[in-house]
Amino acid sequence: MTKPANAPSTRDRGTPTAPPPPSALRHYLWLVAIATFVLLFFLVPATSRQTQVTLNYSKFLSDVAAHKVKTVTLETTGAASGNLRNGDKYTTAIPPQAGQALLDELRQDKVQITAETTGTSFGADVLSWLILLSPFLVFGYIWWRMSKGAGGRLQGALGVGRSKAKVFDEERPKTTFADVAGYEGAKLEIREVVDFLQRPERYARAGAMAPRGVLMIGPPGTGKTLLARAVAGEASVPFFSVTGSSFVEMFVGVGAARVRDLFAEARKRAPSIIFVDEIDAIGQRRGGAMVVANDEREQTLNQLLAEMDGFDPATGIVVLAATNRPEVLDPALLRPGRFDRQVIIPLPTLPERLAILEVHSRGKQLAPDANLEVVARGTPGFSGADLANLVNEAAIIAVRAERVVLSAADFDGARDRIILGQREGSNVLIPDEQHAVAVHEAGHALVAAYCDKADPVAKVTILPAGQALGATEQLPFVERHLYGDDYLHDTLTVFLGGRASELVVLGQGSTGASNDLAKATELATKMVREFGLSSALGPVGYSSGGSVFLGEGGNAFSSRPFSEQTQSVIDAEVARMLREAEGRAIAILREHRDAVDELVALLVANETVDGATVYKIAGRTEPASEGGVTVAPDRRSPVDESSQVAAGTDVDGH
Repeated sequence: MTKPANAPSTRDRGTPTAPPPPSALRHYLWLVAIATFVLLFFLVPATSRQTQVTLNYSKFLSDVAAHKVKTVTLETTGAASGNLRNGDKYTTAIPPQAGQALLDELRQDKVQITAETTGTSFGADVLSWLILLSPFLVFGYIWWRMSKGAGGRLQGALGVGRSKAKVFDEERPKTTFADVAGYEGAKLEIREVVDFLQRPERYARAGAMAPRGVLMIGPPGTGKTLLARAVAGEASVPFFSVTGSSFVEMFVGVGAARVRDLFAEARKRAPSIIFVDEIDAIGQRRGGAMVVANDEREQTLNQLLAEMDGFDPATGIVVLAATNRPEVLDPALLRPGRFDRQVIIPLPTLPERLAILEVHSRGKQLAPDANLEVVARGTPGFSGADLANLVNEAAIIAVRAERVVLSAADFDGARDRIILGQREGSNVLIPDEQHAVAVHEAGHALVAAYCDKADPVAKVTILPAGQALGATEQLPFVERHLYGDDYLHDTLTVFLGGRASELVVLGQGSTGASNDLAKATELATKMVREFGLSSALGPVGYSSGGSVFLGEGGNAFSSRPFSEQTQSVIDAEVARMLREAEGRAIAILREHRDAVDELVALLVANETVDGATVYKIAGRTEPASEGGVTVAPDRRSPVDESSQVAAGTDVDGH
């Protein structure tokens, strides 16, 4: 039976209001302009420079008769000027009635006579007319602006409808694919897009069409924007770069106008590439009929959908986008014909981490003991941005020591700084606390050494850093895709090894195990609820939800898809797993109590012990690499804490 379609909602969203009419006062501006023109017409000539008279005509005639005048320059306007015989200069005005008689008298007195014609220059005439016409220009512009509507004034004055895309056309970034270490598969797919725009005839012969859009998906810091910059550096076509948030502002319709403007500019310069960073800012899933939606965001998304589905593929426009929240994108944006190709950019593997470290170590001096391969192995789950920060922190540590050469200790300190936090000299433990932390960390290390499936121990320290009072670092040789039941139970046992050591040696627990208990409870809950590893609950899985790449689980208690009875079974199974793990850890430490005391004494004396010493005290062979490298697990995965640090923290570090 087919369910009848619902009729579209007829809710009144309000009648669009037209912009306010222009003010009628604008018509009076022409009268003001005419009045100003008339006023300037009479004032401009009056302000012209007048010649200053220093001799009146009678005095001038008497000086001529007394032979005091040496030269005279006569102008057609009646003005006269010259030099006296004593060297002084003079000016005077000669009346028109003087005529020939004055000239005869000047010749008789042997005065040197010069005649000039005067008049305004061309520039002065142009300036005068500009001054006279300026009222019409100014008031005409004001009248034109007042005649436009309110929307036009906002768009014209503020420019909010223009796209804020940055165009890399002639001057492109210097980043190329050679600067992007690893990710050969992702670079190959992106390179195909660039190659299609540069040589479309190769694909046309096989009947292939370029993808309309390529969506790069991956955790934060994996280099999605860096890949886009490399495309801009490699491509010989115009490259438009814009962020998703730049489309949306407070004015409704601005985002859609900017999308239209962006694609219009791209069509003019086709073939071209458009890159939209953080596309989830405008591409989020649209609300249903009963949800009040953001009209501006939806209009922007609708315009983007129309532009991507509407332009002709032959125009050669390809849209690249990047996001770390693919689960919130609208399905219409992800369908074929819009974003045809999705490129997953995961966390780097061990060889890729090594290549990334080599890229970021260019221009830096490394000591002989600074082995980047060892650093890469010690950073599982690190993204490209994390590795860049690691190299920079190592350089900062070297500068603090007045050195320019980076050593292995600098990289170790930088890794601890990123994972644990800054080591503060003021955070000094009293002897009893130091002994308790040593007991706690010795328990983690020895339990990990005696559990065959646990990750190998790399280092144990009781130096406080950040909120951690101590740390036990476990670094796997092989980065796993899958985690077996035995590995997960060994991980639970290692998490509870610190608390078990406190119960065995000190006879009581402490607040230092609070962080371990929280991580162990979270892992056990996922083993029961999501992984189906509980015989009591059976092969069922209830996902906690949350972002795929941000690792933020949703509120499982507000919308859990199971009953109270199922929750009771889950709680009982989680408690059972934790008790069994704690009992197993206690049994291991009681059996090897001498090793515990020896490692505790060594930690109190040296504060830091490496993994080789731990295995020597435990009487076991230190694990060696079995070869093989796989993709690193997500940093927020249920067991990623065991691949990095199991740290005891004080009560303020929860």
